[in-house]
Amino acid sequence: MPNPKPDNYLDFPADIAGPGLPTRAWRFWNVVWLAGSVYTGYKTVQLWTRFVSDRNKAELYRRQDLRAARALYRTAIRLEGLLIKASQFIATRADVLPDEWVSTLSGLHDRVPPRPFAIIRDQIERELQRPLSAVYKEFDSTPLASASLAQVHRARLHDGRRCAVKVQYPGIDGIVRADLKNMTTVLSWLAMLERDFDYRILMREMLKYIPMELDFVHEAENSETMRRNFAHNPDVIIPEVYHEFTTRRVLTMELVEGIKVTDVEGLARAGIDKHVVAQKLVENFCEQVLRDGFFHADPHPGNILIQPGPKIVLLDFGLAKDFPPLFRDGIVRLTFSILTSDRAGIIRAFSDLGFRTRNGSPDTLLALSDLFLGNTIKSKKAYADKELIEQFSEEFPRTLRANPVVEVPADVLLVSRMMGLLSGLGKSLDSQVDLFTTIMPYAQRLMIPLIAQPAPAGE
Repeated sequence: MPNPKPDNYLDFPADIAGPGLPTRAWRFWNVVWLAGSVYTGYKTVQLWTRFVSDRNKAELYRRQDLRAARALYRTAIRLEGLLIKASQFIATRADVLPDEWVSTLSGLHDRVPPRPFAIIRDQIERELQRPLSAVYKEFDSTPLASASLAQVHRARLHDGRRCAVKVQYPGIDGIVRADLKNMTTVLSWLAMLERDFDYRILMREMLKYIPMELDFVHEAENSETMRRNFAHNPDVIIPEVYHEFTTRRVLTMELVEGIKVTDVEGLARAGIDKHVVAQKLVENFCEQVLRDGFFHADPHPGNILIQPGPKIVLLDFGLAKDFPPLFRDGIVRLTFSILTSDRAGIIRAFSDLGFRTRNGSPDTLLALSDLFLGNTIKSKKAYADKELIEQFSEEFPRTLRANPVVEVPADVLLVSRMMGLLSGLGKSLDSQVDLFTTIMPYAQRLMIPLIAQPAPAGE
């Protein structure tokens, strides 16, 4: 049966039932209270250190970081859903965020409070339209992991195949839709208070992809595409999907185990070199983005396991993106131009990809190239550390105020998200990767056929 026609808000199917008015109001005011308390805390420290005394400034901010992170953790646990997902993303940014944020929120990666098994069993039987015992010979009632939108259970099919069963929480799609509206509203209010930090354009583009993560048939198709792309590489493992036991809200796949990528002590005990893991991760994602034009856009620690070799196990393809061929070519041109410091090429590539600024000046696009990759390459670092981000954070708002970005392609934002997550993993793995020498061979090889092509219309 085809999915119902999407409604006009972020492409959710029109038949999704949202929570009742009391629940929506309760969730909305929780988000407002969280945003208000965090904003007030930071604003108080900022004004105090600016106009009263800047003594112990670092310690004041550290305490506020801890208060804010704990407030977000408590609210995320209380509300679940989208706020947990946002918190998980924040916890991956060990490269740029204070340890108070990362350590406080990291517990949300795979330790979200699970739903009772009776609810999960009912969801499976409703989706597969048969009793649980008719599908699975064995089914562990204790989840392997519980996340923001679903939880995963270990099971065994009647033919003996061991599998992992991912089950979407009942009603979570309606809750996520309501939360998206709440977060968009609160961001609009904050943008009026702090004009230098107006991220509504970025938020709007990124949120387009949330509905995809709620469609497990879509995720199964993404997983099959990734398996085909890396069928030649024995060091990359993608679990097989069992389509006959998969629906929009239940996904049954091969059970593949390994060590969590950020478990550095576990990697050491298994004799796995964390630096080799970091190198292979960068190479793997170069192949995904530059070679295949199809990539995993959510490589947080819970989605990457490591086996001896080392072999990389990639999980959860709810957020994956397939570039149109011309767009992939544009990413290749942009990457090559950044690596070779070709200012004209950078500006042309951004324009071809669909970036637009208010007055057409190239300054903002050049600054974006530094954020995208340039600063990390110039500094000869393996990831964008806190020092780089602080330097950029001082300069970029001034450039953005003078010439705001008015059009941002969502596909590039997904690449940026993926790079940010990998940068956080690089910090956790103490990455020693030379990004220039790792990325350049891919960019050079893929640029050769593009150089022979005629330039896009308008150049």
